[in-house]
Amino acid sequence: MVASIPNPKTNFLKTVPSQRQTGAYILMDSLKRHGVKHIFGYPGGAILPIYDELYRFEAAGEIEHILVRHEQGASHAADGYARATGKVGVCFGTSGPGATNLVTGIANAHLDSVPMVVITGQVGRAMIGSDAFQEIDIFGITLPIVKHSYVVRSAADMARIVTEAFHLASTGRPGPVLIDIPKDVGLEECEYIPLDPGDVNLPGYRPTVKGNPRQINAALQLLEQARNPLLYVGGGAIAANAHAQVQEFAERFQLPVTTTLMGIGAFDENHPLSVGMLGMHGTAYANFAVSECDLLIAVGARFDDRVTGKLDEFASRAKVIHIDIDPAEVGKNRAPDVPIVGDVRHVLEQLLQRARELDYPTHPHTTQAWLNRIDHWRTDYPLQVPHYEDTIAPQEVVHEIGRQAPDAYYTTDVGQHQMWAAQFLNNGPRRWISSAGLGTMGFGLPAAMGAKVGVGDEAVICISGDASFQMNLQELGTLAQYDIQVKTIILNNGWQGMVRQWQQTFYEERYSASNMSQGMPDINLLCEAYGIKGITVRKREDLAPAIAEMLAHNGPVVMDVVVKKDENCYPMIAPGMSNAQMLGLPEVPVRDNGPRMVECNHCQTQNFITHRFCSGCGAKL
Repeated sequence: MVASIPNPKTNFLKTVPSQRQTGAYILMDSLKRHGVKHIFGYPGGAILPIYDELYRFEAAGEIEHILVRHEQGASHAADGYARATGKVGVCFGTSGPGATNLVTGIANAHLDSVPMVVITGQVGRAMIGSDAFQEIDIFGITLPIVKHSYVVRSAADMARIVTEAFHLASTGRPGPVLIDIPKDVGLEECEYIPLDPGDVNLPGYRPTVKGNPRQINAALQLLEQARNPLLYVGGGAIAANAHAQVQEFAERFQLPVTTTLMGIGAFDENHPLSVGMLGMHGTAYANFAVSECDLLIAVGARFDDRVTGKLDEFASRAKVIHIDIDPAEVGKNRAPDVPIVGDVRHVLEQLLQRARELDYPTHPHTTQAWLNRIDHWRTDYPLQVPHYEDTIAPQEVVHEIGRQAPDAYYTTDVGQHQMWAAQFLNNGPRRWISSAGLGTMGFGLPAAMGAKVGVGDEAVICISGDASFQMNLQELGTLAQYDIQVKTIILNNGWQGMVRQWQQTFYEERYSASNMSQGMPDINLLCEAYGIKGITVRKREDLAPAIAEMLAHNGPVVMDVVVKKDENCYPMIAPGMSNAQMLGLPEVPVRDNGPRMVECNHCQTQNFITHRFCSGCGAKL
């Protein structure tokens, strides 16, 4: 049989062959047509018709299924796969608890704008709403944390829904899309008309890609007037693959560049214009720069609270240009002087092209004093790796792994180790994979698993903490079964490190339920049980050789490094403080040719005269 369907590219009908197939077959064939090579999942009763069809596609070598040990591992693995490759990640879960176990990973992908298609089994159509065994309204549960969602009511809708889901997940602002499939829809037969990725017709969905020319001109006018400009780059630049345009734009206008946690990798952190990450645990010089700039150019960033600190004092002297593909983000937290809705890569190209047409100056002379001032801050407040005689500093571990594996893909869990990794690793585009918006402990290991499946022979390293690692350590079984050669380093301080730091600093050292010193498994024995390699490091002299051994090993490895138990992560912006009011900065002398400084009466910390509160203790100056 043949059928005629509209071709959205040409507006003409195209003739395609049709065949009678089940909903499960249509799903799997549609996934294959959309380039899916790997699926992360866990089977169960309601999704068995789909797994039965998957069996045939796997046997034919067309799709590989990675059997995780927990559905949360499947959603995080699909997330890591998507971030590392730029493709849409796919995960499967059955109805009821299988679906609800995916929720944390869906929320994580939603907040970090990661393209995923999440496919869940559901009870049969006739049983929906009857509280049947393992029935749950996953459509309703996930409504606030998906970009779009579907319940497939007919097998005849399957190909269209899959095509729309992939298009929605990957265009505009990326995000997760849910497809919930009742069991009998997977078994139902219908005439199957195959659809290709371009065969999608969503008339109400038209993301704005190019910036408004008037706004482009207005942005260039602000750039021309600025004397202390700063480029503030977020995860949108990574999603748009705009790293080349970010660098060209920064160099063209001699803009110092700071990135968010999500934006790491969008700009070379070894570049002279880089000032590193800003925000709660960002570099001092990035936070001083954003406090003193007169023009802030936000590129694919959303003014998150971990970046801004006290919002009304964030870049309070600056005019703002905000570039983002999601109009809902523009002006949500900070009203811009020049809003530009559009794809980051296209908008930066427009700005560069228009600057060439108008022969705009680069202002190297007018901004040189600004760049010199930032260099003073960089010299006075560097990120430091401490050295202790009797124990290993966690920063030493991150610094050494970064030295030995500078080009690896890195995933992290959440906590102090995450911030140290962000501070001391220099990552390229898509080589930094971390849970930012949701802050999900347990993300690192399964995300590394997904990233490794996606990037093949490239090195993938997970940096974790002893508390985070135990959240999803069961995925060691997945690594072992499929020989997924992820290397995991645990910075083991016996605590929920960031919780302990907050309790020490803000809760008068009342360490409530944060001590993890009892119950951490022996990593060597744990790894032996899973049939993989485990390494434990307690002495500094063993650290570098052990990392080299880990990297050289042909297989997955977990390395447990016992580090200083009470090390704190600095700089740190206290709650309710501005970016310029950081805790943990070193004392520096007054510079004869630098900014004027004042000494705090309470702790004798040197502060820039422009600060209202001490960066050492928070006292009013």
